[in-house]
Amino acid sequence: MSLKKINTVLAAAFILFILWFGVEFILSPETTAPGFGLPSWPSGDGDGFLIIKGIRDVVLALVLGILLVTGHRRALGWVLLVEALAAYGDMATVLAHHGSVATALCVHGLTATLMVVNGLLIMRETRKVAAAPATPAQQQDTRTAHKQSG
Repeated sequence: MSLKKINTVLAAAFILFILWFGVEFILSPETTAPGFGLPSWPSGDGDGFLIIKGIRDVVLALVLGILLVTGHRRALGWVLLVEALAAYGDMATVLAHHGSVATALCVHGLTATLMVVNGLLIMRETRKVAAAPATPAQQQDTRTAHKQSG
């Protein structure tokens, strides 16, 4: 299996995983939230804050999905690297609020780290394309286009 296929499968898995969690937090925050790893519920009506987390996850998944579907692979790699910060932030939040260390590390930390690995692999996959110098024919076409427009 090629690196591109592996990267595509991993990215698609992250998209589906993040989208599923987001939808779960939107539709049933009270049943999904305990799996997040925090030790206690927000006081009062905290469902709204949990739904915000769900909306965040859905948006993160949609951004990745659009980049994957449209073939913007280098941008996909960069966005995976940046979006991993959200999962690392979730891990830090759980740990800072005395939540489940196992959930913080095994769910949030592992997800973030795998997103970084996938992002770096996509960056590696697209490195040659991004760094490829223009061929003499492409350089000539560019000069001809500039002369015609000027």
